[in-house]
Amino acid sequence: MSHPIYVVDAFTSKAFAGNPAAVCLLDHEASAAWMQNVAMEMKHAETAFIRPLEDGFELRWFTPTVEVDLCGHATLAGAHVLWETQTLESDKPARFHTRSGLLVANKRKKIELDFPNERPIQSTLPHAIEGIFPIWTGKNRMDWFVEASTEAEVRSFKPDMAKIEALGMRGLIVTAKGSGEFDFISRFFAPQAGVSEDSVTGSSHCCLGPYWGEKLGKTELIAFQASARGGVVGMELKANGVTLKGDAVTVLKGQLEC
Repeated sequence: MSHPIYVVDAFTSKAFAGNPAAVCLLDHEASAAWMQNVAMEMKHAETAFIRPLEDGFELRWFTPTVEVDLCGHATLAGAHVLWETQTLESDKPARFHTRSGLLVANKRKKIELDFPNERPIQSTLPHAIEGIFPIWTGKNRMDWFVEASTEAEVRSFKPDMAKIEALGMRGLIVTAKGSGEFDFISRFFAPQAGVSEDSVTGSSHCCLGPYWGEKLGKTELIAFQASARGGVVGMELKANGVTLKGDAVTVLKGQLEC
């Protein structure tokens, strides 16, 4: 049995930038073990599996090692594939039923994702992270969060993956106030989920957006994730969540023969 599968660069308008995600379209329910094997084979930070339901689509996300509760870039990639393949008309919202509840994507000037607010709560790190001198630390239900004193500190940070993994949550967000066109920059590390450094992380911006929005007194922000590939994430803060905004580019189309 074969399944259409795609590789999409998310949060970018050009190929080979942003964050690549695999997107597999299913016509029947698949086992978690099978999806995990496909994600391990694809080797991207996330592989999204999309299956039609009566009221939208089931969406599940897998890293090469684990299933995760929330992923922004693979959701954006999945919505892009649904519209590009005309599985869903471009003027219709993509309604995804996920482990984080109902997530909705709309195609406007950019793809817009209505995601939950995952603002961090102030908390002390279990241990120091060498190379970062925090001015604020906290966490949400998924990740640890550190605000560094300068943008240069974030960009030059050389992570000790063992120390990050020992923090015990999904990952570590490191951020600082931005310069020029960007309100803030960030990087994201999740070795405990099989992803050393993620290229562009939508779910971390559900935490970053509310934090920086309050600190800067803004409801609309634009940010840069300063990974090797890099990517731009727009955000609009709303009463009931965060709208993430970005572009996507398909770079590979194929058939999964298993």
